[in-house]
Amino acid sequence: MKKILKMVALAAVLTTGFASCSSDDEADNSVITGTQDALDKACSDWRVARADWEQSEAFLFGAANVYSIDPHTDTWPIAANDLAKVLRDDKAMANLDNFIKTANAGILGYHGLEYVLFRKGKPRKIDQITNLEYDYICAVAKDLYNATATLEAAWDSRESNAERQKIAKEYVATHLAIDDDGNQSGTLAGFQNFGKAFKNPGSGDWQTALEATQEIISGCQDIIGEVGDSKIGLPYTGKDNSYIESPYAYNSITDFYDNIVSCKNALYGGRGATAPNEKSLIYFCQNAGNATLAAQANAVVAKLDNALAKIKAMKAPFALYYSDASCKVAIDALGELDDALAALSATLGGYAGNATVEKQCQVINENYVDNVILATYRTLADNAQKLYQSIVKIKSEK
Repeated sequence: MKKILKMVALAAVLTTGFASCSSDDEADNSVITGTQDALDKACSDWRVARADWEQSEAFLFGAANVYSIDPHTDTWPIAANDLAKVLRDDKAMANLDNFIKTANAGILGYHGLEYVLFRKGKPRKIDQITNLEYDYICAVAKDLYNATATLEAAWDSRESNAERQKIAKEYVATHLAIDDDGNQSGTLAGFQNFGKAFKNPGSGDWQTALEATQEIISGCQDIIGEVGDSKIGLPYTGKDNSYIESPYAYNSITDFYDNIVSCKNALYGGRGATAPNEKSLIYFCQNAGNATLAAQANAVVAKLDNALAKIKAMKAPFALYYSDASCKVAIDALGELDDALAALSATLGGYAGNATVEKQCQVINENYVDNVILATYRTLADNAQKLYQSIVKIKSEK
């Protein structure tokens, strides 16, 4: 999903350093009592939880889309002026947990936290964090955990975690839908189990097992296109040099890399997979007895490795070097990967109605739900919970 543009000019932030969210003369600018070690730990935990999220972006269909969790937790660039207003709004600050459920997505999630926690790629100094900012990021981090718990619960076909099932049902009942322009657009649909639907074609959004398997590919293509055309492409081409992801933590290139890792995990059938496993989409294509399909799968493997290498080789930090020539090299590599996946998907589509392929796709899909989507979201929720706990501990008890 295209990120929502609601922000004071990024160039001004990068030029002047970091503008405190609570700089208004009438606001309470008192700083918290705490240690730098505690703040540093929260920043470290932010990076861990951030990596988990970015490694989920090859499957933003289903719950992340239907429940508006992607825009609610990952809208960027940050709406800095709106955040400053919230921190001066007594009504909002007095009931943050409820306010955040329906607030402008441009001040929430990972980047709302990043804006308060980081300065030029490093943790802020503890004596710069105000009590208002602390209260705010505690509420945002709690909401972020609830969102990630909802993703886990919505893809857990066995509904094995009662606590997160409860969180998920409350989340969808209390948060608002967000449209492609970032506007609130009514209530969310009722809670549903996407894991069951993906495993059982005809019961939900996917009518056949092959159709669900092809969704694995299209999910990868969506994030590959976003990374190449928008995340890297818009700043690089000069079309929008404020369109920079994670600029305060200098985490952009890591974000891009992890997005493509999410594709590798999806196609190889497991988190952290270094080669396609026997229940993966790529393994099936390599061994289905179709020379064209095998060649296309091998091309995807080669283009995937090349794209990851070219992103890793980009000049860092991207927030300062977004016009470097290495960006164009990465964009081109991503385009080649997208083309290779499109060719693979087209060949797979020719198997529609083939009972043998349907049976194998069923195996692929079940493995994909359990060992890619659910495994990623479970780790994501666990680490988002740790992040919330670390943020609470930034402030010392008196």
